Order: sequence, then C-alpha cells, then structure tokens
Amino acid sequence: MIQLKTQLTLEEFLALPEGDIIYELIDGEAVPKFKNDEMSPKFFHSSITGALFILLSAWAQGKGRVVIEWAIKLTRNQQDWVPVPDLTYISYNRLAADWLRDEACPVAPELVIEIISPGQSFGETTEKATDYLKAKVQRVWIIDTKAKTITIFYPDALPQTKRGTDSLEDSLFENLQITPQKIFQQAKIP
Repeated sequence: MIQLKTQLTLEEFLALPEGDIIYELIDGEAVPKFKNDEMSPKFFHSSITGALFILLSAWAQGKGRVVIEWAIKLTRNQQDWVPVPDLTYISYNRLAADWLRDEACPVAPELVIEIISPGQSFGETTEKATDYLKAKVQRVWIIDTKAKTITIFYPDALPQTKRGTDSLEDSLFENLQITPQKIFQQAKIP
C-alpha cells in the first residue's frame, strides 16, 4: 500500500502512481474509495455498472462520453475535491469530442452515478450527491441494488426515487428512454 502524507495538493494527488486501490482526494487527503472489503464492489454493483455503461453509451453516441470510474476535478468546501464516481456522462458541449488526455476530468459533468456498495448507507451517498450538485454537476443518480431504485438528485428540485417501469426521462438527456427495470434486466439482477 502507498504511504501518503496528509494535505496533498491537487497536483500531488494527481501525480500519485496508479495501483490496485482507487483513491479520492477529500479535504486534502487521499482516501480509498472502498474503505474495506465489505465496501468493495460485488456482483450486483459490477453488473449494474456494466449495464449502465452499455445502455448509456448506446444513447450517448455522437453526444458525449460515458466513462467508468473516472476521477473528476471539482471543488468541495472551497478545497480541491477529486471524487471517482462509478459512472460519468459528460457531453461534447462541456468537454469536446477531440479532448483525449489521460488525466482526470477537468470540468463538472452533466451526470454522475453512484451505486451503493455493501457497507455504504443511502445517507452517506446522499451527502456525496449534495456535494456533487454544489460542485455544478447537473444530475446525480444513486442506485440501490437491494431496493432496485434510482434516486435522482437535481440542483433546483427535490430528489425523486424511480423504480420498476418509472421513466428516467429528463430534458437534460434528450431521447434517453430507460427505466430502472430495464437497467436491472440488462444487469440480469432478479
């Protein structure tokens, strides 16, 4: 494991070598995204990630990019913050199609998706959703694989929880026609 000093600058954090552990920059510290074995992604988490990647990538053709576990440079509590959401969608309007650099996402995306891992609570994931919105992310989806729900967080409205055949239709994602049921079916989760 990498020994890290506290209070890293953004540049120091981004220069850390890649390894088996995914870190997020929180309050100047490199914090493991999955704090213990209980939180590490399990089958449902990984299957939902794959299903969403397939469904959203098909929709995003020519519009933007869908990326799994891509660090994003944001600000939280007036400090650099580099979270690593499970999935990210960013349009070519925000980050040009010809932008091809092996680095963290330099701007706030339209959508980040967090899938609740075993050992995580809905409450702590909700706090993270609020931080994303304050950092100018337009939508945050929190997926609960046990309840088979998707809670959508908006910058200017109360969150909405969708389940079953509820549409995830949103003016921000024109012509995206998926439901929680379709996502869970694609992931082959009963």
